[in-house]
Amino acid sequence: MTLRRLAAALLIALCAISVVPLFAQDGNVDVYGRALPADAAPYDMQVWRAICDSTRTEVSFSAVVSVYSRTCLDANISDLFSDSLVVLDENLNLIPAAAESWSVSEDGLTWTFRLQDGLMWDDGTPVTANDYLASYRFMADPANAYDFVWMWQGIIAGWSEAVAGEIAPEEIGMAALDDRTLAVTTEGPAPYLPGTLFFWPPLQAKALAERGPGYLLNPETSVSAGPFKLVEFVPGEYFVLAANENYTGYRKPFLREIRAVYGDQLNGSFLAFQNYDIERVNYTNLSPADFEIIAADPVLSANYRPTFGDFRTDYLLFDTYNPPFNDRRVRLAFAKALDRESIVKNVVGEQFAMPAYSFLAPGFPASDTEGALKGIQEYDCPAAQQLLADAGYPGGAGFPPQELKLRGESEARANWFVAAAASISSCLGVQITVNNMEFSAYMSALLARPTQIQFGAVSYGMDYLDPSNMLGVWVSTGRHSWRNEAFDNLVREANVFVGDPAQRIAMYQDAERILVEDVGGIFLLHRIQGDLFQPYIAGDCFRPDNQGVGAWHWGNDWCWGTFYVTNDVMNYPTYRTR
Repeated sequence: MTLRRLAAALLIALCAISVVPLFAQDGNVDVYGRALPADAAPYDMQVWRAICDSTRTEVSFSAVVSVYSRTCLDANISDLFSDSLVVLDENLNLIPAAAESWSVSEDGLTWTFRLQDGLMWDDGTPVTANDYLASYRFMADPANAYDFVWMWQGIIAGWSEAVAGEIAPEEIGMAALDDRTLAVTTEGPAPYLPGTLFFWPPLQAKALAERGPGYLLNPETSVSAGPFKLVEFVPGEYFVLAANENYTGYRKPFLREIRAVYGDQLNGSFLAFQNYDIERVNYTNLSPADFEIIAADPVLSANYRPTFGDFRTDYLLFDTYNPPFNDRRVRLAFAKALDRESIVKNVVGEQFAMPAYSFLAPGFPASDTEGALKGIQEYDCPAAQQLLADAGYPGGAGFPPQELKLRGESEARANWFVAAAASISSCLGVQITVNNMEFSAYMSALLARPTQIQFGAVSYGMDYLDPSNMLGVWVSTGRHSWRNEAFDNLVREANVFVGDPAQRIAMYQDAERILVEDVGGIFLLHRIQGDLFQPYIAGDCFRPDNQGVGAWHWGNDWCWGTFYVTNDVMNYPTYRTR
């Protein structure tokens, strides 16, 4: 099927879920009786449409059930059926969400979160601390094979033991002190603990116990304490979310509905956007050719909003416990055979990325802002060839053929790693093939022990704004088959350090130097992220941050309470007016 036929089929599918008002309103007010902003379009036009990726495996709308296999993940319309305890503002500061306040005990080991008063599920059940408790226990239960269990290993007391099946999930360091108070106990002082909790809006404890986590997927059983509720769902085809008129939380939406259709998200998004059939396109679904069109169009270029996103880095990884990558000389040879500058300029595009010589992206706490680490893994083919020869493989002779495994990358992103493999192969004379695996299969293979990924590629972005998160994934109990005792000790010491913040940052910087020098991974690029919005989408979400950037920043889940469609929509041939 040609690209244009694919786009046509997608647009037909979009039209099939036509806009039908679900609520009758007097005047231009929302379901909460609030007047819409003065420049807002009529309420029956307050609809947000999106494309979900039909090629992904999806299991839930909730990050409590799965982080990597959430419904319509790339369109940012998961986790709208309840609120996390905390959330981030546009400057990445923690602000209240479901929790009105939080505090820590004098010994730094117990954090207490106080829920907002009056939070309700739409079945009339109050939101309580037990909903959060049940959700975290669900994630810690090895029977549920949660794909993000490493998040609190070594942080929440008992978490690692529960995940390993050594204690019951009920024994982790969390307790509901009363209906509105949740206590979290950590293994050691963890000043970053609140920041680890913003990503997980809870399941309802009652529905989870009675029906299991699948209750969310059926409009007849789904309950919501979030800004939207599920009203239609045909898996693999489309779903419809409506504003939850019983929502009492912090992000009441002006939008009446969110409608999503499954299709060719990568190839169809920009065409659907140009046809005014969707409201937003994430940078991951824009090609270099699309960016040329955007740059040449004053309206499009004015509405492309770049951000630092989640400080995401793409990199290559190894099984360093077994030959040939148990030899640091081999790993460093591969690192110095990677021509990042050329790949970013000629394959990726400088509007998408910058070359990476370390893991922490510029701007992230403890990142190498001075470029002190650049020379360690910098491209130097003669040096790379000498290192490989010193390791016993002169000119690549005798080096075992390698398969570079990818994690379900789009064609465009897969090409980044094809170019990386070609650069290394060309310099060193080694044979490298590329295998773009299905996402969940890759993660299962990566996390298996022993790992099933000898040579792989992946990206990683922050889950919370602290080096304990980004560098924590490299600790030997994390996702990578690389171990360095000095690195582990530095990170673990810094994680619980409560003294001079500058000293703590220096400890993480020393740890990252070890990571780069010991070549735990080869760092390819830091992504430059962003979103393209229709000119008639507005909201306080776009207020400038401290750097003057007005965008939908990563972690700004409150934005769903500010987006609305302006009267300017009347000047465009959208699905609302056609």
